[in-house]
Amino acid sequence: MAEDHKKPSPASQYAGATSASPPVMRFPVSFPIKVMGKDTPEFHQAVAAIFSRHAAPYESLPVKRNSSSGGQFISLTVTIVAQSREQLDALYLELTSCEHVLVTL
Repeated sequence: MAEDHKKPSPASQYAGATSASPPVMRFPVSFPIKVMGKDTPEFHQAVAAIFSRHAAPYESLPVKRNSSSGGQFISLTVTIVAQSREQLDALYLELTSCEHVLVTL
């Protein structure tokens, strides 16, 4: 019978990470967050407001934009300087709860 080989999780890139324990991150840390949604003014306004509440004024953050081939969807990779795990958790929670955000990575 073949053995089940699992890919390492993205968290395993951090020192001290094991499958049984959360990764150890040293703060502050530069942290990219990818957000995807329909390319609408409402999506952009919601994302800007969420990042401004949890990180820094959105206009001051580096943002990489990639539109879908049809132009209907967009992915934004926003890099923040995270100050704590709690900050990242709160940011991810609000992003994933937003009706305009389809995916957050």
